Amino acid sequence: MDRRESLKALVLGGVGSSLFLSSCVTDKKSPIAAGDIIEEREGYGRTPAEEERDEDLYSETFFSEEEMATISILSDIIIPEDEESVSATEAGVPEFIEFIVKDIPEHQIPMRGGLMWINRESNKRFEAAFNEISKENQMEIIDHMAYPRAFEENSPGPVFFRNIRNLVVTGYFTSEPGFKYLDYRGNTPNVWDGVPAHVLEKHGMKYDEDLLKVAMDPATRNEVMDWNNYDI
Repeated sequence: MDRRESLKALVLGGVGSSLFLSSCVTDKKSPIAAGDIIEEREGYGRTPAEEERDEDLYSETFFSEEEMATISILSDIIIPEDEESVSATEAGVPEFIEFIVKDIPEHQIPMRGGLMWINRESNKRFEAAFNEISKENQMEIIDHMAYPRAFEENSPGPVFFRNIRNLVVTGYFTSEPGFKYLDYRGNTPNVWDGVPAHVLEKHGMKYDEDLLKVAMDPATRNEVMDWNNYDI
């Protein structure tokens, strides 16, 4: 199983989704009044207060340019581009992480601390910041964080890697490219071919042929049926 398939399994197993489901903080002090849901943007469904909060968060900046560059590198190491889909940065994952740490402030210290740790580790090993070393040297540090020895599992590097991996997986597989890769279709109606013939035969029943041509036509399954033309 390759890296992307492994991450897909993590999402389907709930690791990424559990993070995502807890990642949208709302103001619980004021109840939502009838008519407060915003309908202007299709599929948005936020209250005016929530929309205003989102706009405030988007207008703020938390990570520095150097930190965002490191997040981008890490994101693309975790989910690189392949023949099936785009990389994490192309899917907007670094921007997602930037928003999440502003939306959920408890992520800020662990994330910033982890970025500081990875730069210290890079300087200690290669005398340069993580963004400045070769891909081979970057992978040496990543492998140390991703596959720690048992006694190192709770040390800063591995803990940081688990945190950013979960954020990257969540951001990627809740993006449009991630949905497409998972083949997630949401509440898409299926084609129903009706009661099986052998069941109808068992009960001495059958479909009206004229009705069957209309009601069981997959090409018209999204159309509203006008039952007034049929005597049922």
